[in-house]
Amino acid sequence: MSQIRISNFESAYRDAIRKLNYEWLEKYFKLEEIDREVLSKPEEVILAPGGQIFYAWYEDQIVGTVSLMKLEESVFELTKMAVSEKFQGLGIGKLLMEYTLEFAKNAGIRQIIIYSNRRLERAVDMYHKFGFVEMDLGPVIYQRADIKMCLNMS
Repeated sequence: MSQIRISNFESAYRDAIRKLNYEWLEKYFKLEEIDREVLSKPEEVILAPGGQIFYAWYEDQIVGTVSLMKLEESVFELTKMAVSEKFQGLGIGKLLMEYTLEFAKNAGIRQIIIYSNRRLERAVDMYHKFGFVEMDLGPVIYQRADIKMCLNMS
């Protein structure tokens, strides 16, 4: 895994978050208006309010991404996580999750929320392994969401 590294968002690579997320969204679901909004303006929607975007690189190409989007002062949504299908099975999702949770811990984030879908069994299993627990779904902004999970960091 030494060929894999994680980096912060850079505007020169802004299209990677859109491309990687469109890939899996179009395969398993359908693009929703919220996806188009977030993925077309990641600097405005994710970064400007205090969020983060991380990229996973395999050699010289971006093959994965994940974001932390600020919901409240120390509550963030882990969102827009994607690993290119060609590079799945290399532990990239796990590395992105480890990096993101370490960042969140160091940044004083107290809670992380994830909206997902049970069809994405491998992703949901990974969230469980990292300590996320299912909570009441409540009102959601994603039509595809049928599970809400959270991780209390403190």
